[in-house]
Amino acid sequence: MKSILIPVCLIGAFLAPSCSSTRYGDASAEETVNIDWGSTDLQTLSGKMVKSLLQAPQLAYLADEKKGQDQRIRLYMGGVRNETSEHIDTAAITDLVRTDLFSSNKFRFVGDAQAQKEVSDQVTFQNESGKVDPAMIKKFGKQLGADVVLYGSLRSIEKKKGRSLETGGIKTEDVYYLLILNCVNVETNELIWTEKGEIRKTQKTGVFGS
Repeated sequence: MKSILIPVCLIGAFLAPSCSSTRYGDASAEETVNIDWGSTDLQTLSGKMVKSLLQAPQLAYLADEKKGQDQRIRLYMGGVRNETSEHIDTAAITDLVRTDLFSSNKFRFVGDAQAQKEVSDQVTFQNESGKVDPAMIKKFGKQLGADVVLYGSLRSIEKKKGRSLETGGIKTEDVYYLLILNCVNVETNELIWTEKGEIRKTQKTGVFGS
């Protein structure tokens, strides 16, 4: 009987790692799969930037009689440079910041580079295709001008310590992320707001880890 049970157990041990499962999780739950940039980092840093922008007294000085009753700040969302060693889609940072700022009803947004291209293509189509009702054709020259431009950078510092007798065979990896956003007055080119967000993550791997 033993000669049969042992091979069956061995087969089970080899098959177990090949099994997989998929399930939905809480999108806002802390994500700690590995040390790399993740959803929690994105949500934490973008959230801090949004809160700081909404509370910034400097932006209150942008009120202008020419705007009439709608005194919302017209904002152009620039890019966030990825200066880390990882392939990070920093557009997710600006998209999340823009979405949260828009829902606050304190900001208006002018189109970014992608929006400008899409709008340009559409206006050209309306004016040159001959397929659009002349009474409905839109013309250039009425786009809103931005009051401010928001842009920034994401950097990281990484440190590693390999396994040794001193560390008890444990490998340590540490990464520090620094996100900085800047807001500049378009008319004066003055930096009127800047904020930093910092995150440090440490991962320790035992003897049998990769």
